Amino acid sequence: MTADFLIRLIADYSVFAVVLIGAWAILFKVPKGHRFESYCRILMAGLTAYLIAKFVATIYQPSDLRPFELLGVNPGASYLNNPGFPSDHALFVTAIACAVWFETRMKKVSMVLAALVIVVCIGRVLALVHTPFDVIAGVAIALVGALWYSNAPRTQLVTDSEQREIHGHGTSHSRRTSSSRKTVVGES
Repeated sequence: MTADFLIRLIADYSVFAVVLIGAWAILFKVPKGHRFESYCRILMAGLTAYLIAKFVATIYQPSDLRPFELLGVNPGASYLNNPGFPSDHALFVTAIACAVWFETRMKKVSMVLAALVIVVCIGRVLALVHTPFDVIAGVAIALVGALWYSNAPRTQLVTDSEQREIHGHGTSHSRRTSSSRKTVVGES
């Protein structure tokens, strides 16, 4: 395996892993009764991040050339024919990772996606299609788009004893304590 192949693998093909893992989590792990609201938030967060990125790119470009063009070498990964600020790849994978975390609260999956975001960003820089500033800006703008998740309702899981009480199968004099509720926040 050559270094060029390895760089292309992490710069381009890691994106596919983020997309597949993210699609699985968003399609199958978002609670059925909350999918419409979740998908609307995901759509709005993604569109907001994308529009901010295009606006920022219109008013500010640190350089008209990408690093590989400045060095006179071939690019190590695929790229769009634009100056490259902010990184669309970094924006895209960060937006997916945020969607999975905020809509499913799956810690382990979100940590894997966060690690893949870092891998993609490093790969884009090593492939000389972006500067570190390009990928940092892409991640930051995706995080701004993630503000749409700040108004997401925090659902609560109902314990088995509470479920029986709700459906009339428990005793009518049982006491509920605050410790009998478990919140979704932070659980995977």
